[in-house]
Amino acid sequence: CSGPSFEGGVYRDRAVAFRLGEIPPSWRRIDVSDAKLAFRDYAAQTTTLVNARCGQDAEDAPLASLTQHLFLLFTEREIVEQTLLPLDHREALRTVLFAKLDGVPKAFDVYVLKKDGCVYDFVQISAPETFEASRPAFTRFVAGFQTLPRD
Repeated sequence: CSGPSFEGGVYRDRAVAFRLGEIPPSWRRIDVSDAKLAFRDYAAQTTTLVNARCGQDAEDAPLASLTQHLFLLFTEREIVEQTLLPLDHREALRTVLFAKLDGVPKAFDVYVLKKDGCVYDFVQISAPETFEASRPAFTRFVAGFQTLPRD
């Protein structure tokens, strides 16, 4: 058995396989324990996370509830925008919000998608002052998402 792989914009592990959109050259892959993939753009002060939970780990809850669950540890949450939109032939919920973690203000652009027994989370965490400039690259990255056969 081989472990997870990420090559040519395609992620594969035993549970999921998916393709992502354009990864900007300024994004550097980093390892984090609670996401399938993570990238850091040091100049833009942004971190991008992609996660997938399948089977029993995938909650059968509304997209808004799944989104709220991502921010339970944050304080002073302010949802600025929440929009349903198509993503990989399903309905996804995009949420833009500002919140604090340990008193530090952060800006978030989040997509949550349920497809084929899995929940996919795409999260970009930014410094508030770089948030708007970093959004277009993140939008393109998520827009290229497509699930693939696991084999």
